[in-house]
Amino acid sequence: MRGISKSFNGQRVLKDVSFAIYPGEIHSLMGENGAGKSTLMKILSGAYIADAGGEIRIDGKPVAIDGPQASKALGVAVIYQELSLCPNLSVAENIYLGREPRSFGQVDRKTMEAGCADVLKRLGAGFTARTIVSTLSIAERQLVEIARAVHANARILVMDEPTTPLSSRETDALFALIRQLKAEGLAIVYISHRMAEIYELSDQVSVLRDGQHVGVLDRQGLSAETLVALMVGRDISGFYKKEHAAYDPGRVVMKVRDMADGRRVRGCGFDLHAGEVLGIAGLVGAGRTELARLIFGADGRTGGTVEVEGKTVRLRTPLDALDAGIVYLTEDRKHQGLFLDMSVRDNINVCAARIDARAGGVLDRRSGMRRAAEAIRELKIRVASPQVNVGALSGGNQQKVLLARLLQMKPRVLVLDEPTRGVDIGAKSEIYRLINDLAKTGVGIVVISSELPEILGTADRVLVMREGEIVGELGGHTGRPMTQEAIIEFATGAAQADAVAA
Repeated sequence: MRGISKSFNGQRVLKDVSFAIYPGEIHSLMGENGAGKSTLMKILSGAYIADAGGEIRIDGKPVAIDGPQASKALGVAVIYQELSLCPNLSVAENIYLGREPRSFGQVDRKTMEAGCADVLKRLGAGFTARTIVSTLSIAERQLVEIARAVHANARILVMDEPTTPLSSRETDALFALIRQLKAEGLAIVYISHRMAEIYELSDQVSVLRDGQHVGVLDRQGLSAETLVALMVGRDISGFYKKEHAAYDPGRVVMKVRDMADGRRVRGCGFDLHAGEVLGIAGLVGAGRTELARLIFGADGRTGGTVEVEGKTVRLRTPLDALDAGIVYLTEDRKHQGLFLDMSVRDNINVCAARIDARAGGVLDRRSGMRRAAEAIRELKIRVASPQVNVGALSGGNQQKVLLARLLQMKPRVLVLDEPTRGVDIGAKSEIYRLINDLAKTGVGIVVISSELPEILGTADRVLVMREGEIVGELGGHTGRPMTQEAIIEFATGAAQADAVAA
């Protein structure tokens, strides 16, 4: 792939990227969330069409990949993190999906079952071609995806975070299979955030940063320090300002202990101090959002306690959290936060409806109008009138409407999940100012973000999650400096991987 660029709505997400892979090679692709890894591979798979100017060559010959079928015909197969199997069909039907053999106008199932028996045996499958996919484990379903690629004579196999849902034993089995496919001459593109996996499998590693290719490392030159430096590599000074006073470690506004959901989150706990901005960092799938939803009572938990200003809170529902002074800004404002067909005024006043209710449950609309007008002015929400539907606003103004709603509750604890996702730079600056101003008043604030500069720029202290657990703490009174390198090392397990390598 040479000179590959891609833009969405005028915003460039890939800028003149080049990438090469050879037969019998495992070439890992690394970068922070949003660096462009998946976009580059979706261009190779035909899911996206690259902007004009670049080219893709296979066996040295220029090829046109204008859709998934063209990509498959050229021997490219992609196994995404979210598997694309049909669970109601058999293994054979999934392997042959879209290219079923027919006899007398009917699908020939016997031919399909016989045709994929060899590949299943070769890959060491513990199930038959007749097995219904819904009865298989996640690891076995992943094996079906690989079998489908091998059966279709794929020459380039892209694996996007393949170990995320697997146990350690299943991961070991997958690695053995990957090495087998490498020995058979497949070119394997491996995308992962887990540093130990990169060390174990890679022949070469390419790093993307902010949509650009910034370096290639071979196995001999691979180290945590070099990788982290390539992945980070940008100056964040001057954009963020922390003007609130240092928090008081003696004033704990919220205590979380042994929080768990039986699935993703395991034994998480921390203290949040009055006036503190506490960042929670981690890679996709680390469990950050799941932890926030447990604290807010949005999801059921299997264990754990929450105290607010010394009192244990029973969090059966989000209403319990609101009554305790905990509010939560969801990462998905359009589907889980805003009522897009309602007005700005009504969206701002949703949580305050009980305050405005008079005898008989009749709303005091004048009070709601005053509250909405004040919020629009203070948060600088750009809207012609409070009566305008919130769905008509820009992403940044929608986010500020949602924040305005939460602030009506006079929170003691504010949990912000990806607070600036999808908003422009001006709205980001205003949201950062709001976080700073709230911290000045003594509100305890948790900021969850995939943008490391945002975490470092807003937080007094940072907790790092990996695989459902809090694995590191930086800044504050820990004595450990908050840096992007340190966060990535905790988030990927680089320190442990270096220790194993040594």
